[in-house]
Amino acid sequence: MPLFNRKPFSLLEPPKDLDSKEKVFQIRFTKEIFRDYQEYLKRLNLYRQRVWTCKMSGKSNLTFEEALVSEHNAMEKAQNMPTELMAYVLRMIQYSTLGLHELVNKIYASLLEEVFEGIELHSKKDGSVVPCKILKILYSDGTKMCEVGWLCRDKTLINTSVVKAVDLFYRRSPVSRNTLKLFIRDSTTQTTPWVIHENLAKKYGIPTDPPSDIMHYEGLHKKGRKREENGTIENGRKKLKKDEGHVPIKYPIDDLLVRPDGDDPALFKRPPLATDFRVPRCSVGDLLMVWDFCLSFGRVLNLSPFMLADMENAICHKESNVLVVEIHASMFHMLIKDKGDYFTVLQNKKRKLKVSLVTWAEYLCDFLEMTKNEELLSNIATIRRGYYGHIDTDIKLKILHELVEEATKTSAIREILSERVDQKQALNATRRESTRKDREEQNLNTEIAMKNEESQTDAVQDGNETVDELARGKEEKEKSNVSRSKTEGKRHLVRHHEMEFDKLSIRSSPLGKDRHHNRYWFFRREGRLFVESADSREWGYYSTKEELDALMGSLNVKGIREKALKRLLEKFYNKIRIFATSDSAPSFLRGLMLIFRAPCFTIVTSFFFPRT
Repeated sequence: MPLFNRKPFSLLEPPKDLDSKEKVFQIRFTKEIFRDYQEYLKRLNLYRQRVWTCKMSGKSNLTFEEALVSEHNAMEKAQNMPTELMAYVLRMIQYSTLGLHELVNKIYASLLEEVFEGIELHSKKDGSVVPCKILKILYSDGTKMCEVGWLCRDKTLINTSVVKAVDLFYRRSPVSRNTLKLFIRDSTTQTTPWVIHENLAKKYGIPTDPPSDIMHYEGLHKKGRKREENGTIENGRKKLKKDEGHVPIKYPIDDLLVRPDGDDPALFKRPPLATDFRVPRCSVGDLLMVWDFCLSFGRVLNLSPFMLADMENAICHKESNVLVVEIHASMFHMLIKDKGDYFTVLQNKKRKLKVSLVTWAEYLCDFLEMTKNEELLSNIATIRRGYYGHIDTDIKLKILHELVEEATKTSAIREILSERVDQKQALNATRRESTRKDREEQNLNTEIAMKNEESQTDAVQDGNETVDELARGKEEKEKSNVSRSKTEGKRHLVRHHEMEFDKLSIRSSPLGKDRHHNRYWFFRREGRLFVESADSREWGYYSTKEELDALMGSLNVKGIREKALKRLLEKFYNKIRIFATSDSAPSFLRGLMLIFRAPCFTIVTSFFFPRT
C-alpha cells in the first residue's frame, strides 16, 4: 500500500447497511465506496495530490495511482529472484541490523562467492569455458565439490562430472542489486532489525526467534513500534479523517468531476449543433481532410481553390462531376510524377502516363487494386462500367482519403512540408529577435523617462523653470507621438507575423475539447466551427456569432478541457466571428468558381496557378 507523506495509510471501510440497489460513488483504483459525492470528490482529490510514496521502490512525489503502479512493477521485479537463492537470502535478511544499502551489498558479494544447487555457472573444460548447471553439492575431505551437468547451446545436459567449487564462477551476477533491494522490502514486515514475513519463515525453515544479542533491543523496538502504531500513526489517521472535510479543491480539475456551486456564475445553455450535411455525418471528417489538403497544397496539385460546399455537392452528385474528376486527376498526376508504387503499377499495365476526362476511371481502378482494400475493391466493377456517381458517398470519400494518404508520401509534398518547417523556424527566430529588441528598447525608454522626471523635479524644486523647460515639454510631446507611431508599427508587424505563421501551418489541429471530449475544429478558409464527437462518428457545426457567443458562455472554466478550449476560442474569436458574419470572401470565390469552372480542368488550374 502506498505511503502517505512517507507514513502508512489505510483505506476506508465500506459503508454499513449498504443496499445492493443503492447508487453510490466508487473510486476505481481503491474500490472505496461513498454515499456522499462531496466526500468522494475530496478523497479523490487527495489521491491525485503528489504526496504519495511507493513503499517498494521508495519513489516519492507520486499520485496514489502512480504509487500503486510503481509498487506493482516493483513486486514483479522482486519475483525475479531465483528460487534456488531464496532460502539463503532470507537467512541473511532475518534479524539483520544493517541498513538497506549495506545489507544489499553484503548479500550481493556473498552470492558471488557461494554456489547453489540448480544455479547455472561456468567452468573450464578441455581448455575452454563451458556453461554448466550444479546438480548436487558434495564434500570430500573438507573440500566442497559439485556434481555439474555440462550444457550445450540449447541448455540441454550433455554429460556430468565432478569439479571443485572454487573452479566454478559466474559470468554475471545471479541477481541484480536492484532486485535484491525490492525483494528485501517485499519480504519483510519491519526494519532495524529486518524481520521477514512469517509465511516465508515457515516455508523455508528460517528461525523466527530473535538472537540473544538483540533480544533486549528487539523487545524495546516492539514496544516502541506498538506505541507508535497506537499513538502517532493512529492519531495521524484520525486527524486525516477529520481534516478530509476541509481539503480545498484546486481548480481546474477533470471536467466530469466538476459540480455546480452556489457561487458559480450562471452558464449559458449550449446551442444545438447544425447537422444539415449532405454527406453522412460519419464521413464529414474525411470530407474536411481531403478539402483541407487540396487547398493547402493546391499549387503543387495544380488545383484552383474551391469551397467546402462545392466539394460536398460534387461528391453527392450522381453523375460525373468536373470537380471530382479534377481532384482525382491531380492526385494521379502527382503520384505518376513521383515514380513510386503507383507509377510501377501503371508501367506494368502499360498505361499511358496521362490522365484524361475519359480514362480517369481506369486509373482510379488501378489505384484501388494497388491499395488491396477489400471494401474499396468491391466497387471496381461499378466504376469500370462508368457508374462512379452511383457509388455510396462514404465510399467515395474513403477512396479520396486513401489518395491523400498516398499523396502525402510523395517527394513533392515532403519538400513543401520541409520548406514550411524551415520557414516557420526562421519566422520564429525573427519574432524572438524582435521581442528581444522591443524589450531592450522598452527598458532604455524607461530609464530615460525616469531621468527626465528626476531632472524636471529638481527644476521645479529650484524654482528655475524657464522657456527651456517649456521647449523641453514640447520636445517630449513630439517624442511621445513618435513613440505612439512606433507602437502602431510594431502591432502591425506582430499581426503580419501571425498571418504569415498561419499561412505556413502544416496541418490542421483541433482547437480543443469540451467536457465530453468532443473536438472543435476551425479552418481559416471556412466560416463554420465544426464539432466532432469523441468517437468520431458524429459531426455538427456552429455558423453564427450568436451561436459562438452562447458556446463560449456555456464553457465551465473549472474543468481542464473547457478552460483550455475557451482560451483558444477567445484567441481566434475575431477570425471566427468575421467568417461567421461575413460572406464576402466566400461569395467572391464562389463567383470565380462558377465563372471559370469549365469542362476541361486545365483551364481552371492554369488561371489560378499557371504551370511553370
